Amino acid sequence: MTFLSFFQLSSSGQQRKPPLAAGAVMGALSLVAIFSLAPPPPATEAQLTQAYLDTNAQALTVPDSVAPAAVVRDTYAATPGINTFVTGGTNYDWAKLVLLSAGWPLSDANVTVFVRWMRQENGPDDWWNRNNPLNNGWGSGGGGGTGSYDNLVIAAQNAAEALVNNAGYSSIAAAFAASGPTEVTEQAIWASPWASGHYANGGHWSYTEVPVVKSPDGTW
Repeated sequence: MTFLSFFQLSSSGQQRKPPLAAGAVMGALSLVAIFSLAPPPPATEAQLTQAYLDTNAQALTVPDSVAPAAVVRDTYAATPGINTFVTGGTNYDWAKLVLLSAGWPLSDANVTVFVRWMRQENGPDDWWNRNNPLNNGWGSGGGGGTGSYDNLVIAAQNAAEALVNNAGYSSIAAAFAASGPTEVTEQAIWASPWASGHYANGGHWSYTEVPVVKSPDGTW
């Protein structure tokens, strides 16, 4: 419907006001015009991302004749350190700490010989005696092996130094370095000047399994 004027003529030729309904229609049309000019809402992040992909996406076609390449991944391993053995705190940990300090393999054969050796020196239940499990005179203040160390870490380091640097123990060091059979390393210990009695050439040597015994707090 088209409105020619806001006023209409009555049958008598006089102007009269338009009905209220016509005014309401005009107001509604004005609101429609206002809202039709409002800008659209901004695009969302997802819409912008999709638009970018639609414009810039690339495709790669690989021929069926191309063989997949073999992937080789690097391996890794953990090496125990001083803190590992201090936390364990047993006779077996101390034996491994000596081997580690000397740069020798921490093999089962080497550890077995070492804990047997410690048992011959101080016994399994008091292996930490004077913080000197092997009765080592090197740096302990007791030339005959009667000295002591401040803690078992220092004792392990001194035992390793003695075995590596004293020429009289070279056969022991070589056997541990080679991780030789237990009997080979033990014979090297018996033949060395470490103990004046040479462990009766093995007669005073026990082959029973050495129990795992933890030392008291404060020894490490």
